[in-house]
Amino acid sequence: MPIGSDSPSLRQEDLARCRDILRVGSKSFYVAAALLPGRVRGPVTALYAFCRVADEAVDGPGARPDAVDELRRRLDGAYAGQPADHPVDRSLSAVVREYAIPRTVPDAMLEGFVWDLSGHEYRTVSDVYAYSARVGATVGVMVSAIMGARSAPALARASDLGVAMQMTNIARDVGEDARQGRLYLPADWMMEAGIDPGPWLGDPRFSPALAGVVRRLLDDAGRLYSRARAGIQLVPSDCRLAITSALLIYADIGREIERSGFDSVSRRAYTSRTRKAMLVARALRREKGDAAATDKPTVPEARFLVEAFSRPNA
Repeated sequence: MPIGSDSPSLRQEDLARCRDILRVGSKSFYVAAALLPGRVRGPVTALYAFCRVADEAVDGPGARPDAVDELRRRLDGAYAGQPADHPVDRSLSAVVREYAIPRTVPDAMLEGFVWDLSGHEYRTVSDVYAYSARVGATVGVMVSAIMGARSAPALARASDLGVAMQMTNIARDVGEDARQGRLYLPADWMMEAGIDPGPWLGDPRFSPALAGVVRRLLDDAGRLYSRARAGIQLVPSDCRLAITSALLIYADIGREIERSGFDSVSRRAYTSRTRKAMLVARALRREKGDAAATDKPTVPEARFLVEAFSRPNA
């Protein structure tokens, strides 16, 4: 699969290495990249490669306590035009400078990693939105900017999509996260359902009460997917198939969770290759979302990301 890039500042040998990283560590993106137009495939590949390397440095085997500090230093170099001697850093530096990506945005992503490491508590759904803004919406707005959709409404819908995708991840990984001592479901929702989060985390089990909490989270994500779809018309036409496909495939994970009775403790939902192909075919129909949602602001917890693009040197 050719990487493709109209940017003379991106070195093809570095992008080839970024592609290799994603082929091994992010198979879903590697396949989805085939739907991107050549003009953005290279820059988006570089961006995702950095996100993957950063996540692995913080949460992968051999992760070091100072990993986030080291990532901040790498961002310092990338933004100063003096990247570390690594293909991902050189590629990221070219992308953030050429596409004027505000430093606020990747810094927010690193803050989300700090929350993971520090055992940050998510008492309300607002807290979950704030986390999802940092680890999901950050990627959404950066990709939107690379595609050329930099208006506030376009960035708001990209933010909605990133938050919805992360909330879907949370709903899918309840059991897996709990077994690592992490809980991203809103504590107040759990208490309302009669579940004490602390003891539950010590012995995570599925129950009808937990199913109700997962369902509430997916209902919120569904609302954001609907708003995100309304914004696809704000994305350049050559990028709409890729974005629509990603939206449909991720939203379908929520439907798989529903089909399993919202049990994401004893099982993990996924979308088969055949199902993904069907959803890409559906994306070709270019179904439109609710036009009335196009100009709505994104969730309050993510608005700082949209505003960052309107402020110089943010």
